Amino acid sequence: MRRLAPGRVCSPPPGTGLRGGVVPQADAVVLERLRAAVADPARVSDRPLDLVALANDASHVHLVPEVLVRAADTDEVARLLRAASALGAPLTFRSGGTSLSGQASTSSVLVDTRRAFTGLEVLDAGARVRVQPGVTVRAVNAALARHGRRLGPDPASEVACTIGGVLANNSSGMACGTEQNSYRTVESMVLVLPSGTVIDTGVEDADERLRFLEPALHTGLLRLRDRVRADADSVARIRAQFAMKNTMGYGVNSFLDFDSAVEILAHVMVGSEGTLGFIAEATFRTVEIRPHVGTSLLVFDSVQAATAALPDLVAADAATLELMDATSLRVGGTDPVAPQVVRDLRVDDHAALLVEFHATGAEGLTEASHRFDSLVRRLPVLAPTPLSSDTRTRAQLWHLRKGLYAQVAGARPSGTTALLEDVVVPVERLSQTCVELTALFDKHGYSDNVIFGHAKDGNIHFMLTDRFSGPGLERYAAFTEDMVDVVLAAGGSLKAEHGTGRVMAPFVRRQYGDELYGVMWELKRLLDPAGVLNPGVVLDEDPQAHLRDLKEPARIEPEADRCVECGYCEPVCPSRDLTLTPRQRIVAERAMVAAEAAGDTELLERLRADYDYAGLQTCAVDGMCQTTCPVGINTGDLVKRLRAGSQTTADKVVWGAAARRWGALTSVAGLALGVAQKVPAAPVRAATTLGRSVLGSDRLPQWSPDLPGGGRRRSAVAMPTPVDTVSAVYLPACIGAMFGSPGGEPAVQEAVAELAARAGVRLVLPTGVDDLCCGTPWSSKGLQDSARSVKQRTRAALEKAVAQAAGPGGGPVPVVCDAASCTEGLVSAVDGPVRDVTEFAVDVLLPRLTVQRKVPRVVLHPTCSGTRSGATAALHALAAAVAEEVVVPEGWGCCAFAGDRGMLHPELTASATRREVEGLRRLDPVPGTVYASSSRTCEIGMSRATGEEYVHLVSVLAEVTRPAVRPERREP
Repeated sequence: MRRLAPGRVCSPPPGTGLRGGVVPQADAVVLERLRAAVADPARVSDRPLDLVALANDASHVHLVPEVLVRAADTDEVARLLRAASALGAPLTFRSGGTSLSGQASTSSVLVDTRRAFTGLEVLDAGARVRVQPGVTVRAVNAALARHGRRLGPDPASEVACTIGGVLANNSSGMACGTEQNSYRTVESMVLVLPSGTVIDTGVEDADERLRFLEPALHTGLLRLRDRVRADADSVARIRAQFAMKNTMGYGVNSFLDFDSAVEILAHVMVGSEGTLGFIAEATFRTVEIRPHVGTSLLVFDSVQAATAALPDLVAADAATLELMDATSLRVGGTDPVAPQVVRDLRVDDHAALLVEFHATGAEGLTEASHRFDSLVRRLPVLAPTPLSSDTRTRAQLWHLRKGLYAQVAGARPSGTTALLEDVVVPVERLSQTCVELTALFDKHGYSDNVIFGHAKDGNIHFMLTDRFSGPGLERYAAFTEDMVDVVLAAGGSLKAEHGTGRVMAPFVRRQYGDELYGVMWELKRLLDPAGVLNPGVVLDEDPQAHLRDLKEPARIEPEADRCVECGYCEPVCPSRDLTLTPRQRIVAERAMVAAEAAGDTELLERLRADYDYAGLQTCAVDGMCQTTCPVGINTGDLVKRLRAGSQTTADKVVWGAAARRWGALTSVAGLALGVAQKVPAAPVRAATTLGRSVLGSDRLPQWSPDLPGGGRRRSAVAMPTPVDTVSAVYLPACIGAMFGSPGGEPAVQEAVAELAARAGVRLVLPTGVDDLCCGTPWSSKGLQDSARSVKQRTRAALEKAVAQAAGPGGGPVPVVCDAASCTEGLVSAVDGPVRDVTEFAVDVLLPRLTVQRKVPRVVLHPTCSGTRSGATAALHALAAAVAEEVVVPEGWGCCAFAGDRGMLHPELTASATRREVEGLRRLDPVPGTVYASSSRTCEIGMSRATGEEYVHLVSVLAEVTRPAVRPERREP
C-alpha cells in the first residue's frame, strides 16, 4: 500500500489495477490499524475475492483495492478516517457503484457503505426525508410516494444509485434541471471530516460547533469565501458555469450562495466525490409528484431543426425534452418494441425530441395537450405523435430513449468497454456542439456512437465502445483532447451530471482557470491536509491521469461479456448482503480468467476456492437481476451453467434416479417431514447436521422445527368434474406433496379443487401426475440432461390431458399451476398457454364466486417468478378482492428460499428477507391480518423469516368465498 507523506496530496501510482491477475498486497500495519478501528475485525478483508469483486463500477476505470472495509456506523467511519490520516493511507468510499467517471475505484483502502447505512425516515408528511447513504433513490421515492412526494434528483440509475452517490456527484436527471438537483434540495447533513470530527449541519448551533471543533477549517472556509467574492473574474466564471448543470471540479458556487462556514461546508460536500469527507446522513426537501403525465415523440429532419424548437417547447412548460440524434434513431429503429414511426423512418440526418408534460390534475394535462397541439402545428415536425397518457404507449416511447444504452453497450464486441460521457453547453450552442461531436466520431474512427440527452438543459450524453489499450488508447486520448476543445469553446462544462472523477480531473484547470483551480486545491488541503481521501479524483496534476488504469475486461462467455458492470442488478439480488451480487459474480469470473492467463496459479486457486460458496452455492438463480439489467443478462443462467461443471458423477446418478422416480421421492420426503414433526426435534436436527458434515452442505438440506409436515400425494386429491364449457388442465406443484400447509389448513391443491367445484369449473389432472415436474429442481443445479427428461415426460402428459379437456374440435385449454416458480418453469416445457393459478383465479374463478367477507388486511409477498412472468398484477388483483387493505412491505425482494436453497443455506434466506422483515415491522398492527404469497417454498421462507404463517393467496380466496355455516334450527 502506498502511504502518503503528511500533507501531501497525490494520485495513485500508475498500473495498480488488475493486470495479468495481479492483486495488491495489503500492508500489515495498515490492516492491523484498520481492524482495530472497527467493532468486528472480520469486516476488514484482504481476501482476493472480496477485493476483485468490489474493484469494478460502471466506469471504464479499473483499480483493485488492497483492503476492503465494510463500515457499520458513523463512529466507525470516524475511527477509520483518523487511522487513515495518521497512516497516510489513501481511502475511498463506495456505495452503489454506478459512478461513470472512476470515483469509486482505488488501489488502496475501499470502504463499502452500501450494506449498513440504510436508515430512512420520512418527515413532515413527506415534505422532507432523512436518509443514509446506502439507500437507493428508488427506495426513497417508494417511501415518499404515499405522500405524493419524491426526491428532486431523478437520475436514470435510480434503481441502483444510492443517496451517497447522488450527493457525492450532485446528481440531477431528466426533469430536475438545476433547481431540483442535490445541491438545491439538500437541507442538512451529518458529516464525518478526515480528522474524525462529526458535524450535524442541521442543529441550531452548527456553525458555532464547527468553529469550536475545527477552528482552522472554519476560518479557512471564510477566507476562501472572501477571496472568491473579491475577484470579479471568479464571480463571473462561477455564475456562468453554474447557470448550467455542472459537476466539474468542486462546487465553488457555495462561496457565493452561502455566508456561514457550516453552510458552505455542507454545500461544497455536494459533488465532492468523497474527497473532502463522508456524508453519513442527509435531509432533503422533497418535491411534489405531478401524477398526470403525457408523452410524445417529435421527429425532425435534423438536429438543428430539433434544437431550434426547444425555446418554444420550454415556454410551453414541457417537463422533459430528450434529444436523440440520427444514430440513436437508426439504432433504436432496429428494436421491435420501438414506436412504429421510428421503425418506418428511413433515417438520414434526422433527430427526435421525446417530450413530456406533467400536471397535478387531469385538467392541467388537458390544457398542456392543447398548448402542445397548437405548438406542433407551427413546428417543422415530420411525424408528430399525439401527447399520450396511456401507460403502454408512454413505456414504448421511453423504451426507445432508455434502450439506447442497452442496445449499443450490449452489442459491443466481447472484450471491449463501454464509456458513457456527458457534457453540457448553453442551449443555444447545443445544435452546433452535436454536429461537431459527430464530426469527431468520424475523425477518430468511432462508429455507431449515439448522442442523446437532456436537451432542455443543453446536457447531452454520448457513448464510445472500444478496447482502451494500444491504438485504442491513443485514439481515445486524441479524441478527448478534441472533445474538450469543442465543449469549452462553446462555453460549456466537461461534466454535467456524472462527476469529474478521474476521467476529467486533468482538465479542471483548463475549464476554470488558474485562480479558481487554486481555490479548489486550497479547499482540498484545508479539509484533507493528509491528502488521503480519494486522491486522484476531482483534482489531479498529472495531465495523463485519465489514460491510466482503464478496463481491459477478460472474455468469459458471450452473454456475460455484455455486462457493463453498472450494478443495476444489485438492489434486487437476494445475496447482495451475504456474499456476491450478479455484477460481482461476473467480475470475479473475469478476474479468474485474467489470473489464469497470467499464470498466477496461486491467486486462481484462492479465487476458485472462495467463489464456490460465494458465487455458486449462495446464488438463488431467481433471474431477478435480468429485470433491472440494462443489457438483459440473467446471471442465474450463468451460475446454472457453472454449477453443471461442479456436479460430481455421484450427484448426476442420484438426481438422475430422482428424475425417474419423482413421485415416489416426493411421497417419501413428505412422509419423512411428517414423521419429523412428531418426534423430538433434537435428534432430527442432529441427524441432518451429521449428514451435511459427511455429504456436504450443498447436498443435504438442514432440517429445522419451523419446516412444515409433509403434504398429500397429488393424485389423492379429488378434482371436480362438473359439466361446463370452462375447463383447464391442472398441474399441482410437487412442492405441495412434500410440504403440507400450516396449522391443518387445506393445502392449495385442496383449495383450488374447492373453488373450482363452487365455481362450476372443470379441472383435469394429467395422468401420472405424481411423477410430473416442471424440471426446475434439476435445471437450478445445472443438471440439464435430467431436467430435459423430466420436462419431456411432463410435456407428453400435459399434451394428452389438454386434448382430453378440449374434446373434439375444442379450443385451446390452459395449463394451470399453483406455484409461481413452477408456472415459470412450465412455460418452457409446454407449447400451449400456461397460467399461474392466481391469474386463473382472477380471470375464471372469481367472476363465478361471491366474496362473503373480506379479511382486514393482506400482507403480500410477491414472488420473483411471478414478477418475471408478469403474474404479479393478478396477485395484487386477487388480494384486493379478498382484503380491505393490501400491503407489500417496504424492502420487498426475492426471499431466496429457491426450492431447496433456503434449506441448504438458511443464512441466504435470512439475509435476503432482512429488509422486507424490517419493512413489515414498521407497519401498524391490524387485527386479523393475513400473510400470503403464491408459492409454497416462498411461504415457508417468509414464515421462517417473520414468525408469521404465510399461506397461498388462493387458500384465502377459498376461505372468504366459503358460505357461512348457519347453526341448525331446533324444534321448540
